[in-house]
Amino acid sequence: MEPGTNGIPGSLRVDDEKVRHARRVKLKQLNTTAVVQENAKLDSSLKRHTALIKRIRQSMASDNRDQILKDIETLSLEKYIDELAGAIVEGLSRCKTEKDVWGAVEIISALHRRFPKTFTVTLVSTLSSAVSAPSRASLAALAPEQREKEDYARVIRQRPVLRVCSELALVGIIKDAPDRSGAEWVMKATKELLSNDPTLSSLPLLTTFLKSYSRPFLGIVPPSPAKQIPANAEPGSLSSMQSPEDTESAHFPTLVKEGDELVEQDIRDRFKRMCEGYFDNVCKKLVMEHKRLQDQDKRNHEAYIRSGEIFEDRQQAYEKMTKGYEKLLASCQSLSELLYLPLPPLPTTSQKSDSILIGSNSGHLTGADEEILTAGGKWEDEEERRFFEDVQDLKDFVPSSVLGVEEAGEAEGSDSKELDQSRIEREKEEVRKLEEELENLVVGDNGQVNSKVNADDLEEEDIPTPRAGSPKALTPPLSPPLSPQLAPQGPSQLLTALLARLPDATNRALIDQAAIDFAFLNSKAARKRLVRFMSQVPKNRTDLLPHYSRLVATLNKYMPDVGTEIVAFLDEEFRYLLRKKNVVKELAEVRLKNIIFLSNLTKFRVVPPHVILHMFKVCLDDFSGTNVENIALLLEGCGRFLLRSEDTSERFGTMLELMRRKQSMQHFDQRQLLLLENAYYQCNPPERAPRQEKIRTPMELFIRHLIYDVLAKKSIDKVLKLIRKLDWDNDEIKRTLHKVFTKPWKIKYGNISLLAMLTYDLQRYRPAFAIAVVDQVLEDVRRGLEQNVYSTNQRRLATIKYLGELYIYRLLSSGIVFDTLWSIVTFGHIDGRPLPNQAVTLDMPDDFFRVRLVCVLLDTCGMCFDRGTQKKKLDNFLTFFQYYIHCKEPLAMDVDFMLSDSLEAVRPKLEMAKTIEQAALAVDEMFNSAFQATGLPADDSGDDSEDEGERRDEEEHDDEEAEDSAEPDSPIGERPPSPDQEVVLSASNSLQEHLGPSEEAEAEFAKEFAKMVTDTSAESRKVDKKTALALWDSAVLPPAARKKRIDEREDDQDNEQTNGHGTMNFTVITKRGNKQHTRQIAVPSASALAVHTRSAQLQDKVEQQHLKRLVLDYEQREEAEELKGDNSRSTAKTLLLKIINELNVNEKHDQLEELTATRQILVPYPLLIGHPEGALEAFG
Repeated sequence: MEPGTNGIPGSLRVDDEKVRHARRVKLKQLNTTAVVQENAKLDSSLKRHTALIKRIRQSMASDNRDQILKDIETLSLEKYIDELAGAIVEGLSRCKTEKDVWGAVEIISALHRRFPKTFTVTLVSTLSSAVSAPSRASLAALAPEQREKEDYARVIRQRPVLRVCSELALVGIIKDAPDRSGAEWVMKATKELLSNDPTLSSLPLLTTFLKSYSRPFLGIVPPSPAKQIPANAEPGSLSSMQSPEDTESAHFPTLVKEGDELVEQDIRDRFKRMCEGYFDNVCKKLVMEHKRLQDQDKRNHEAYIRSGEIFEDRQQAYEKMTKGYEKLLASCQSLSELLYLPLPPLPTTSQKSDSILIGSNSGHLTGADEEILTAGGKWEDEEERRFFEDVQDLKDFVPSSVLGVEEAGEAEGSDSKELDQSRIEREKEEVRKLEEELENLVVGDNGQVNSKVNADDLEEEDIPTPRAGSPKALTPPLSPPLSPQLAPQGPSQLLTALLARLPDATNRALIDQAAIDFAFLNSKAARKRLVRFMSQVPKNRTDLLPHYSRLVATLNKYMPDVGTEIVAFLDEEFRYLLRKKNVVKELAEVRLKNIIFLSNLTKFRVVPPHVILHMFKVCLDDFSGTNVENIALLLEGCGRFLLRSEDTSERFGTMLELMRRKQSMQHFDQRQLLLLENAYYQCNPPERAPRQEKIRTPMELFIRHLIYDVLAKKSIDKVLKLIRKLDWDNDEIKRTLHKVFTKPWKIKYGNISLLAMLTYDLQRYRPAFAIAVVDQVLEDVRRGLEQNVYSTNQRRLATIKYLGELYIYRLLSSGIVFDTLWSIVTFGHIDGRPLPNQAVTLDMPDDFFRVRLVCVLLDTCGMCFDRGTQKKKLDNFLTFFQYYIHCKEPLAMDVDFMLSDSLEAVRPKLEMAKTIEQAALAVDEMFNSAFQATGLPADDSGDDSEDEGERRDEEEHDDEEAEDSAEPDSPIGERPPSPDQEVVLSASNSLQEHLGPSEEAEAEFAKEFAKMVTDTSAESRKVDKKTALALWDSAVLPPAARKKRIDEREDDQDNEQTNGHGTMNFTVITKRGNKQHTRQIAVPSASALAVHTRSAQLQDKVEQQHLKRLVLDYEQREEAEELKGDNSRSTAKTLLLKIINELNVNEKHDQLEELTATRQILVPYPLLIGHPEGALEAFG
């Protein structure tokens, strides 16, 4: 425990140290007193000796201490000294705590008191071998990974041994001399461990030692709060900085007198100096590793800039280096706390690399730097400003005599003043001429610039420049000439090596070091070689030009001829390229290199302002062809600097205004316009207010974090619980949740299904919220169709995907999905009918985005429509969808592939229409069948609901087994099917026109149907009994329907009388799966169907009366013959039932056979279908 400022922890530590000291002194006195025991009374059995050695070898911890001490007192042990010493070393590995270590020391002390001459010598020798360092030869033969494992195991093994050895040295068992303690033995063993350890693997052993024994062996006490060691104290100076007065008034007072110390003063001082020296070396290694890690980080950053990635081997090496550095830093911190020495100052890691990317944005800045980064600043970011303005002064690194500053200052002071004055006057004259030229510029009617140029200037421009126009100047070699004739001497070879190093100087530190190295090699010949080397930069290495410009700017202050010659060469090359303006492609890279070099030198103020402005003016005079690209490059390179600098702002602003006027009056192609616009706005960005960051409440940030960051397959349950715990009564929280749940485009595309699942889980507890989410999603889909904005396409895809996922989780019905599909392909078209190549604003023929929407929706939930009317509906839509696709232009390849994949998933055997004629015929057939279906009594909406009900019943059955019974069921599952609509077949001709078939078709249908019902031929009865029973069972009404019809029979008869026998009610039985459904239909009484049915009804009533008479007669005969016995009655009853079955089945079977095949059976409502149970009820 570290001593605190309140003194309480420190006092506890003082008490503990006093207790340890008193315990060690007492044990040392016992060890110095020899004890002689009589061997005759001791046990010498082999069994007990073997058990003791085994127990010691297994563990010498405190739990075995008492038993081992008892055995030592009762056993002879003379013949087992060597075995005991070896077993003790092995048993020490189990001693982890201070109590275990002290128990082992007491056991060794007991053996020492019995055998001081034989056991102690053997034990000390064995312990010395146990704490010795491993040989370097054996470690060198191991692989790095194996060596690391071996070092780790050795440290674990030696840690308790070193602690026991330290205690033995304090209690008088290990001694350097008869009258001295064994502290020097411990110091030498520790020094050997630390000296033969270049990898610092033994550093944890020293940390363990100092934690427990820094006070007795080193005499180190913690400083008081008022006398802390200063941070600038050097390691190794602790002893000299503390005076005796400081020690006496320290936080730890002197525990004992010097005469009572267990370790001598000289040993404590030597041990302390050794530890402080070792700490000093470790600190130096820490600083070195820190620098290596920073250098490796910079190299990785540069490699990432060059290649766009960091290779795996480099990344692994960096991670390994980081792990080793962190381990070393933790050890250094531990040593610093134990020795009360400060850590060395580590250079802070720069947030920005020394390498520069011109034009890149940097991080946030504070203070004075913010003024530089405003919209009106010369530099785009702080990194660029430091690169171009913070140029080192060679005088700080190179002696003045080498630079020749003193000689120039003494001998040529007056000459330099005259030269400066003449140079200033010459520049003023150039500026005056340039301003006159700008004033003389006139924009003609045809958009050309008429400039009053002197004839002398034209003659000067026509003069060829052989140097710049030579082939060697335009195609420079990749490296400087290294012939022996040019570099026979030592400085020349050094210069050659320096120039060869320059292409790799891709950051600020390397190029600054190169400038210092060149300053020591400075000579006229060296400067000429440098200028020639820089004028021959490879065309594809434009990344070197900013760094070469910094090198020129650094040298230009003391070697002005370097900058002057470079600028002269670039100016000459620029003029040559102007004359070769017709050579576009071959010299494009040379132009790019020339202007980039000039722009960077301008920002370093090496190029005079009037020179770069004159170049801009010359390009503006002939504002066409390659000059347009030259102006764009100049604006991007140094336009911002020239426009924001005080000395060039006005003149350059005038040139920019003139360029904009000419740009508006002349005709340029799209590429040139784009170049000029980008360059202008990069040079003079529009002033706009900074973007205001939206302020969000902590709760809103928490909800967004849950949905956008935390939501995943493994965490969805956790997210659900947290969302349920929110305050749903708070309108602000509810509004935030609604925003998050209705914007699926803000989450990962793969997590949209999880968002739908979360909505489904929430609707059990918040149904209104789920409904609001579905409504908003449908509204977003509709808005996307109405607006059709290209920028929202990604949102629309995510929304349609979300809609499909909501259907999968039963938050909306299939009708909504089909409505959405049809609206996608018909919305915006005239009468909802797409036409081939018809230009519609919301859905152009070359716009395939709606096809993508349909494909995404089909991919999401199309596989669910695989049976029943839903399958038919999807088939109808796909038929129309093919026609819609043929109305478009030929599909793009990616859309075609997407469409093929989607249709393959939902309908693998679908045959695509090859032409629009085939698609149109298929659509016509589909619509004709649909129109005919509208005249039938059956209603598809009810079937659709039934299909969904079946699917949902199956899913809910699975869910109920998995869900907890305490949770409420989903209200979606309890939703009843769509209500069935009553279809009334009117006998009037006006209504029949709109309902479907004509009168002739209806009469023909009634005739055929009546023939089918009344057919009683012999062929219709040729059905076996088993088949007849099956058909009968399938046609029987459900019990609830039968009971309902019996109850309503009288009401229907009254209704018939009231209606004047105008209509007749029929019941339609439909069967889907294992479920039967009924509905009522009113048919005119005058129709053939009603007449034939009424006659069949009367005939059935006669048969029933006849059957009733037979049954009553049978009852009377049965009462008369009751005494004949129960057997005869049972036989007669069985015979009667058989007769009834035959009569019923044979009479009705021919009518049910055809009707059951169509799965729609018409049964007259007032008539109850006869069956054996009904006969028995009548009998009762």
